[in-house]
Amino acid sequence: MPTYEYECQKCGHRFDEFQSMTAKLLVRCPKCKGKLKRLIGAGAGFLFKGSGFYATDYRSSSYQEKKKGDTSTTSTTPSESAKAADKPADKPANKPAEKPAATPKSTKKGD
Repeated sequence: MPTYEYECQKCGHRFDEFQSMTAKLLVRCPKCKGKLKRLIGAGAGFLFKGSGFYATDYRSSSYQEKKKGDTSTTSTTPSESAKAADKPADKPANKPAEKPAATPKSTKKGD
């Protein structure tokens, strides 16, 4: 059931009312008995609970069994890891920039 928000035209009292969608609108303020106006609400958020909300929850049992048995394609074997470690790096190691050699100060002739 939705929650509706009302505002009194006379005293300005605002309140929420939990009502069925087929229930009649409230017409009188509970404080001053003035005329009520139903406001347009922002709506409510919703929360996914339980299983069934993810693509993997709807997979057939045959697909899930095949996926369990086929783990070799997604992981690397120890021999593949060793081969990758033996390969030289494609990029040279980052070295700090060398400072240029100091240049001798020029001397003026005649000084």
